[in-house]
Amino acid sequence: MIVAVDGPAAAGKGTLARRLAQALGLPYMDTGLLYRAVGRRVLDAGADPRDAAVALRAAETLRAEDLHRADLRGPIADMAASAVAAMPAVRAALLDFQRRFGRAQGAVMDGRDIGTVIFPDAEAKLFVTASAEVRATRRHRELQARGVAADYDQVLAEIRDRDAQDVNRPVAPLKPAPDAMLLDTSALDADAAFAAAMALLAAREQAGRA
Repeated sequence: MIVAVDGPAAAGKGTLARRLAQALGLPYMDTGLLYRAVGRRVLDAGADPRDAAVALRAAETLRAEDLHRADLRGPIADMAASAVAAMPAVRAALLDFQRRFGRAQGAVMDGRDIGTVIFPDAEAKLFVTASAEVRATRRHRELQARGVAADYDQVLAEIRDRDAQDVNRPVAPLKPAPDAMLLDTSALDADAAFAAAMALLAAREQAGRA
């Protein structure tokens, strides 16, 4: 079984997808880490994440240990990931890796184009969202909890910039799949979001049996 969990930054999809994977007994993959790791490798090389040639080399030489770096979160990593993710060649280089992972034994896949591009035939698709203000508040608190100095207005501006970049990119733009179940977490904590997602999946399964 493939469960696609897509949505914008800080919507809570990562936390939700990990809990769903545990509850359903499926492997979990945060596909955003692939692009974050590629972006970091480009930055490590002293290059611009918008440099297509450097980004492609970084994607083609990505190693499993790159996904465990401690600097894959935060505004710099966010924008670098969004820049490299807009490149068709980078996405193609990482496409097979993602599909092999999911097809091996099923998975809960967390990303931005799982239900539209990576697994358009996934058995269940969730599109998790929340208002930009709520997502900025969550990201601001997360940064503060990690001891990172952050200004809320700047975080909100970065969230909106990232949304615009993801939605308007010409390749695999961020959007719900036509058959995705929408889950707005603006007014939900992690437990409520998990309960709502499980209810949606149960309803989808019931409908499939009918």
